[in-house]
Amino acid sequence: MFLDQDADGPSHDDAERTEGLAALLTSLQLTDSAFPSGFYTLSHSLEGFSQARAVTAAGLPALLTDLLRHGVGPGDATALALAHRAVRAGDLAAVVETDRRLHAGKLGREMRLAATRTGRQLLDLAAEIFGQPVIGRYLELVVGRQAPGTQAVSAGVVYAATGVPVRQAVASDLFAFCASFAGAALRLRLTDHRRAQTLLRGIAPVIEEVTAAALGRPLADLGSTAFASDIMSGRHERAEARLFAS
Repeated sequence: MFLDQDADGPSHDDAERTEGLAALLTSLQLTDSAFPSGFYTLSHSLEGFSQARAVTAAGLPALLTDLLRHGVGPGDATALALAHRAVRAGDLAAVVETDRRLHAGKLGREMRLAATRTGRQLLDLAAEIFGQPVIGRYLELVVGRQAPGTQAVSAGVVYAATGVPVRQAVASDLFAFCASFAGAALRLRLTDHRRAQTLLRGIAPVIEEVTAAALGRPLADLGSTAFASDIMSGRHERAEARLFAS
């Protein structure tokens, strides 16, 4: 027997599903490789490892795992979570503080430039696409050099402004990092398309682990300890020929 739908409109469950679907669609758009944030220009130090012959196809999963656990997780993912919560609390000063701390912890010039270039591009494009005032306000702070506008913090602002829950936001951005890493491995001929997808499937439990850790980390503990990546980035910056910007 079929029950008539409530004449007053959709049920509470329907509304929740619709809201969740809207957030999912937003995160899918922001993490799509076609979204012009500039991620496709970055190898996240992988090109430096490749130039130094310090990584092989077989070593890609271990390298990506280390970058997530010791670099992106305690650094960018943590900053994204902190920025997201600060935006939801209406505290842009806390967003700026997180932004400055993350920027200061990026030891190499190349990594700092990559983070701020992609972050500013993200804010500029998202302000136009989503039309949320807080995105435009934070873009003004970045343009006015009151905040560096790192990619992770900018993403936190955009995700919060568009209603994407913080856990989904962190996991989405970590997946975008991994997809970008896999794409760089393809262009550097360290893998093929099939093994790249196996890499992304295999790294999913690490993304879950790193997401949970980032959500519980305070500002005082924000910072990367992926020093090998910093070294490779520094070498890459001085390389005569480069395919990627980082």
